[in-house]
Amino acid sequence: MTLTTISVHDLTKRYGSFEAVSHLTLDVEPGSICGLLGPNGAGKTTAFKCILGLARPTAGSIAIEGAPVTPKTFETTAYVPERNVLHEWMTVGEHVELNRRSNPKHDPKRADELLATFKLDRRKKVKRLSKGQKTALMLILALSIRPRILVLDEPSSGLDPIFQRVVLDLMIDAAAGGATILFSSHQIGQVERAADRVAILKQGRLVLDGTVDELKGSQKIVEAIFEDSVPSLNGLAADARILRVERVGRVYRAYVREGGDEIARRLDALGPKSVSVLDLNLEDIFLNAVADAKSPEDTI
Repeated sequence: MTLTTISVHDLTKRYGSFEAVSHLTLDVEPGSICGLLGPNGAGKTTAFKCILGLARPTAGSIAIEGAPVTPKTFETTAYVPERNVLHEWMTVGEHVELNRRSNPKHDPKRADELLATFKLDRRKKVKRLSKGQKTALMLILALSIRPRILVLDEPSSGLDPIFQRVVLDLMIDAAAGGATILFSSHQIGQVERAADRVAILKQGRLVLDGTVDELKGSQKIVEAIFEDSVPSLNGLAADARILRVERVGRVYRAYVREGGDEIARRLDALGPKSVSVLDLNLEDIFLNAVADAKSPEDTI
C-alpha cells in the first residue's frame, strides 16, 4: 500500500463568520506534482498554512507522510510563501549561511549551484533585490535542503519568463528524484506543463480535482462561426451537458462535458460558416470550473 504524502480530509478554516476553506479533501501522492488553482481569494494560501501547521484549522485532519505536522517535519519539508519573508538587512550569503546552521539537511554544493543558476550575488543585501530575485532566494533556501516535500505558493512570482522556466524545470527534476510537490500559480500554462494533477478551488471549496489528462478528456469545445451575428439558438444552452457558453461577435462556443458531436449537429442546422469540436486546454477547464452559472439570456 502506497502512503499518501500529503493527506487533507474535510479541512475547514473560518475567520469569524467567513469560511476561507470549506470541507477540503485532497491527497497528494509520493513523487507527484499537484497544482492548486483558484481565483484570488479562493483559499489557496489559507489551505497551505493549515497544511503546514501555520494556521489552526477550524475542523478536519491533516497528515504529512502519515503523521501530524511537528517541527521535525520541516527538516524534510520546505515551504516557499507568496509573500517575502526574508530579512531585508541581511545579504544573500548570510541567508544561505543561516539556512546551513539551522537545517541539518542543508547541502552547500546544491546552494552554490542554485545561486549560479539564478545569478544571485552573495554580497547583495535583500533590500537591494528585485521581487523576482527575492522569490529566487526563497526557492534556493528551500531547494538547498533537498526536501522530500515542497509546498510552493506562487513560486515564480516576479520572475521573468526565462527564470519561470527554470523554476518549472527544477520542480520537475525534484519530482523525478522522488520529491512530492504541492504548488499554486496564476500562470495556468505553468501548471499544465508541470503538474500531474490539478485541484481547483472556488470560494474555499474544491470544485474540480483530477489528473491533467483526465480533465482534458472529460470536456470539449463546440465552436460555431456564423456569417452575421449569432442567431437564436432555440434554448440550446439550456442543455444540461453544456457547462458554459461564450458569444463573441459571430462566434459561439459551447463548453460541453459530453455529447459534443450531437451539439455540433444541432448548431450546424442553424447554418453557420463552420462548426468544430475542439479539445480544451487547462485554462478552458479552469474557467469552466470557476465561472458563474449560465445566465438566463444564454438559453435563448
